[in-house]
Amino acid sequence: MGVRPPSGGDDEPESVEFGIAAVDARLRHADLSFPASKDDVAAELGHEQIPYDVHGNTVALGEMLERVPTAEFRSRQELLNQLHEPFEEHRRNNSGGVFQQVRSMFPF
Repeated sequence: MGVRPPSGGDDEPESVEFGIAAVDARLRHADLSFPASKDDVAAELGHEQIPYDVHGNTVALGEMLERVPTAEFRSRQELLNQLHEPFEEHRRNNSGGVFQQVRSMFPF
């Protein structure tokens, strides 16, 4: 038996960008070229509040940049790779406990 598609036309389900995906979205719209120094990135986007979990909790990109040992990034991908672990560590340390972690696995 088939299921009727939802009415309402072209409405796409909303997705939540957080962590590296949110940083990538900001980088794509920023006036920043690579190679770029950590200072260049901080000047352009350091003030941006980046969601680090599905609940919309945020952290300043500048704070995450301080945790990256690299001083210059040859490409956008290199920057994202360097930011991955600091974002994951921040999410783990600020997730709100086991209940919050279990809750984050469900879309509601």
